[in-house]
Amino acid sequence: MSTKHEHHVLPLKVYLAVAGALFFLTAVTVGVSYIDFNAITGISGLNLVIAMLVATIKGTLVALIFMHLWFDDKLYSLAFVVGLVILGIFISVTLLDVEKRRGSYDERLNQPIVEQVEYKKADEQHQQDH
Repeated sequence: MSTKHEHHVLPLKVYLAVAGALFFLTAVTVGVSYIDFNAITGISGLNLVIAMLVATIKGTLVALIFMHLWFDDKLYSLAFVVGLVILGIFISVTLLDVEKRRGSYDERLNQPIVEQVEYKKADEQHQQDH
């Protein structure tokens, strides 16, 4: 079984158009970072979702055009998509865990280590006294 592999050379204007799209999407990412969508919509973490969506579009453009996945064997495209889905699952599970733990730690422990040790010692002494 032999596989015929053909080289595809895209015109320069395609690469320039994709580069322009990447620059535009970078500007969108920067612009979105200045807008607090949580205050506007009340949806916590919406800024992160929008930034990740734009980053995914940019990564897909790079993979499809610059890495030639658009013209290559579709198995490689499938591997790319499956990798993105698995990465999305891992990031989602991590964010759910972080959101669940938010506010469940002692703010006094969010200090330099020397102050944390002093706080812990004082807390242990207090526990022994009572």
